[in-house]
Amino acid sequence: MEERALLFARVFMSKTKLLSSLAIFLLVSAAFIVGCRKNIYETSVEFKPDIQPLPPQLTTYEPMSIPPDNPMTPEKVALGRELFFDERLSVDGSRSCYSCHVCEHGLTDGLPKAIGAGNKQLTRSSPTLWNIGYHKEFYWDGRSPSLEKQALAAWTGANMGAKADEIVARLNALQGYKAQFHQVFNSDATPDNVVKAIAAYERTIISGDTAWDRWKAGDNNAISQSAWRGQNIFQAIKCNNCHDGVLFTDQQYHNVGIGMDAKEPDPGRFKVTNKPEDTGAFKTPTLRDIAKSAPYFHDGSAKTLEEALDIMLAGGKPNPYLDKKNLEPHKILPEQREDLLNFLRSLSVDCKLTKPPLPQK
Repeated sequence: MEERALLFARVFMSKTKLLSSLAIFLLVSAAFIVGCRKNIYETSVEFKPDIQPLPPQLTTYEPMSIPPDNPMTPEKVALGRELFFDERLSVDGSRSCYSCHVCEHGLTDGLPKAIGAGNKQLTRSSPTLWNIGYHKEFYWDGRSPSLEKQALAAWTGANMGAKADEIVARLNALQGYKAQFHQVFNSDATPDNVVKAIAAYERTIISGDTAWDRWKAGDNNAISQSAWRGQNIFQAIKCNNCHDGVLFTDQQYHNVGIGMDAKEPDPGRFKVTNKPEDTGAFKTPTLRDIAKSAPYFHDGSAKTLEEALDIMLAGGKPNPYLDKKNLEPHKILPEQREDLLNFLRSLSVDCKLTKPPLPQK
C-alpha cells in the first residue's frame, strides 16, 4: 500500500513539473510573440508625421471646390506636405515642389523663368501658389483642369522629371511613408494618390490675413494713408477689372503685350483653345504677395514692381491682340504712383510654410 502511494506521488509530481514547464514555455512564447508584434508596430509608427488642424477657408469668397474623390483630412494634408517638400520626388533628388514656390519670393522661385530637372531653363516663370485651391484652371495658359492633374504634370514633366513608378517604389520602401499611405488611402503609394496628397496640401496654402485684409475687416490702422489712397486709385483706374475680388484675379486670360515683340512670341492661351483672340493671352496673376514675387509676368521680363506697374499704367504693350477692353493708358502723378505701390505692398503675406520632418526609413 505504501509503495503504491509513493509511486502515485512520484507520478503526480512528475506530471506537475511537466505541466509547470509547459506553462512556462507557453508564457515565454506568448511574451516573445507579443514582443515581436510590438517591435513590428513600433517600426511602422516610429515616424510621426506633423499633423495639424486644417486651416480656415476664406470667409469672403465662395467655398473652395474639393474633388469628391479627394476629400481633405489632416492626415492627408500632413502626408502631402511631406511630399511637397521632399526632393526625393524628383528624378535626381535635387528639387522639390517647394523649390519653385519659396516663401521669400512670394511662393515663386524669384527667377525670370523656372529651372526644371537637369537645371534646364523652362519657357515660363513659376506662378505663385497663394489661394491656388480656389482656382479653376492651372498654369499660365490654363491647360490643366485640376490641381491634381497639374501636380502630376509638374512632377513627371519638365519641372521635376520624375519616373512616377520608380519614385513610388522608393516611397513604399520607406516604412514611414508606407504606413501613412495605408492610413490615408488604405493602399501603398501610387502615382495617383501621391498627387492627391500634394494637391490636398496645396489647398491649405491660403492667404487671407494681409494688412489689406485686416483693414478690410475693420482695422483702420492696418494700412497707411498712402496705401488707402492707393487702393482708391486702383479701383478708379479699373485695375480691378482683372485683379478682382479677394483673390485679386478674375482667373481669365488677357493679352497685355508681354513678349509679343519676340521673333516667335509665346502663343499663351491660344495653344489651348486655338482661338485667334487668345493669342498671347495669359492668366491674370493674383496680386497677393506681389511685392516679393519679382520678376513679373509669364516670362519674368519686368524686373521690379515699379517696372511692371508702369507697363500696366501705359495700357500694356501694343500688338494686334492687345486686350483694349480692359487696358487703357492712365497718366497719374508721381505721388499717386507711390500710393499705388504702397497699396500693392499692403498685400504682402507673412508666409509660414516650413519643411516638416521627412521619413528616412
